Amino acid sequence: MRLDPAAVAAELRTRGLDGWLLCDFRGQNGTAVGALALEGRTLTRRWFYWLPAAGEPTLIAHAIERGSFPALPGRVRVYASHESLALALEGTLTGARRVAMEYSPLGAIPTLSRVDAGTVERVRALGAEVVSSGDLVQHFLCRFAPQQIASHVRAVRALDEAKDAAFAWVAARLRAGEPVLETDVQQFLLDRFRERGMTTDHPPIVAAGAHSANPHYSPERASANPHYSPERASADPHYAPGQGAPTRVAEGDVLLIDLWCKEDDPRAVWGDITWMGFCGASVPERVVEVFSAVAAARDLGLETGRRERAGGRRREGWQGDRAVRDFLASRGLGEGFLHRTGHSIGDAKMHGDGANLDDFETHDTRELVPGLAFSIEPGVYLDDFGVRSEIDVVLDTDGPRVFSPVQSHVIPLLA
Repeated sequence: MRLDPAAVAAELRTRGLDGWLLCDFRGQNGTAVGALALEGRTLTRRWFYWLPAAGEPTLIAHAIERGSFPALPGRVRVYASHESLALALEGTLTGARRVAMEYSPLGAIPTLSRVDAGTVERVRALGAEVVSSGDLVQHFLCRFAPQQIASHVRAVRALDEAKDAAFAWVAARLRAGEPVLETDVQQFLLDRFRERGMTTDHPPIVAAGAHSANPHYSPERASANPHYSPERASADPHYAPGQGAPTRVAEGDVLLIDLWCKEDDPRAVWGDITWMGFCGASVPERVVEVFSAVAAARDLGLETGRRERAGGRRREGWQGDRAVRDFLASRGLGEGFLHRTGHSIGDAKMHGDGANLDDFETHDTRELVPGLAFSIEPGVYLDDFGVRSEIDVVLDTDGPRVFSPVQSHVIPLLA
């Protein structure tokens, strides 16, 4: 269990809440599963765990699954029928007026909306007001201890070394006239992760040429295209039968590499960076122009956070995104910026449950507080190429910190 009931109770009282009701059915609420460290356990019935502002916690579990739970603080109510579940829930929540759950009004922030509407209705029917647990989730589950931040530092260093090695490897093959596919670069990076004892949940994005204009391009999925032939793709830089076939990385291509990894430890924190290269001796003026704007927007996002922190002002997730987005719009590139500026970084998941830098896909009003980590990764995606630059930020009490190198220019691989 990752929660201290006494600390939760104190925070609930500070916020004027009667309790925090964690619940799940078959893994739908990953926040609750992670909070109680229930990953990997066979739980197929509804369960609830009540953390009150006063009194002892209560687990409500199905009779056939009581033994599937670890030892949790507090009492246990066992149910079997739907009638007994209703009675157990009613008895547990008696007197509760304001109850926090993984709920977001109007579904405004999907990462907080993990409890189904019917369960929210059930709690409301007992006379309680349901409020979002977002601030509690962020306070107790998304802030990192010093040893976790140290693991993040090791992860971003491993990423930086892997990225440098990959760019050098691509350059060597291009100079030698040897074919190299996007999937080859992807495998090269995965091998570097293994050498460093790192793990990942998905292969890196390696996108050459026009593929870089697709923010979530996946060469390994493209290689599953039934019309795809690695032999033909290797021989012909422009071979692309059907949508998204991985191609040979060729001279004249923009090359985007987005890579992420972490140590093989449940509490280790992810690193996630994106760098840009160009397969030539000099970078075209248009690519330089777009990257310069993206890099300036990235730096503005970081500097905005520094200024707000130094001024002692509350900083919310949407504000950083708005500053970055308005800047790119002022450069005539706003329509090419298709996603939020940054996402929360977690330990169990690379995209964490904390505040995102987002005033586009959502309007994230959660406060950015010390201990959180998030990416800053503006991107511009045009018809023939795309550019993204990504750094990771850890919020310290003194302000934002970045533990990896920050790209200042597109790397000409054949210079």
